[in-house]
Amino acid sequence: MSAVLIAEPEPTIRGYLERHLADDGFEIVGAGDGQAAWEAAERASLDLVLLGDASVLDACRERVGDVPVIVLGVEGADAVDRVRAFARGCDDFLARPFLYDELLARMRAVLRRAAPPHGETVTVDTIRIDIPARGVAVAGERVRVGGKEYELLLKLASDPRRVFRKEELLRDVWGFRSNGITRTLDSHASRLRRKLQTDGHGPFVINVWGVGYKLVE
Repeated sequence: MSAVLIAEPEPTIRGYLERHLADDGFEIVGAGDGQAAWEAAERASLDLVLLGDASVLDACRERVGDVPVIVLGVEGADAVDRVRAFARGCDDFLARPFLYDELLARMRAVLRRAAPPHGETVTVDTIRIDIPARGVAVAGERVRVGGKEYELLLKLASDPRRVFRKEELLRDVWGFRSNGITRTLDSHASRLRRKLQTDGHGPFVINVWGVGYKLVE
């Protein structure tokens, strides 16, 4: 059971989320928008925060450390709002109005990515990643990849059918804190794609135009 803090200023939405997430098997360790909610979070072993006010994201990080945070953005939030939230350290962003089922799917995806690996290898389709050796093979054939290509592959393989936004990949793989104009991601993704898609295997490292990349269809 994953422990969730609902730091949401709107009482109606907060109550709705608290009720339905509990029904879906989550442990609600706190719900509110004040000191009591944060104190509850500090006393608990927390797995995820739903944050309804992006302006307190820095303060949230000081309270919860590396615990994953999903920001529930204001209605009408645009790309600038999303980029700024990612640059300040959120793990996902969902603007209002949102569908509960989409939020639930995003929560589970974030929790999967944050979970410690169960083994020392990751297998996706014909790709096998040997984590201790930092080795990559496709259909049993060794593929030589560079350091950042390997880190990009490992990130994409953590949730292979999910589209990772460009700003998220730049932040998590390269440590960029803003989404300025750069060809770094695209050039690495292109080289990695060429190396993996050998002898008819793939497609891999799929570019979803205007959004980002995913590892497989």
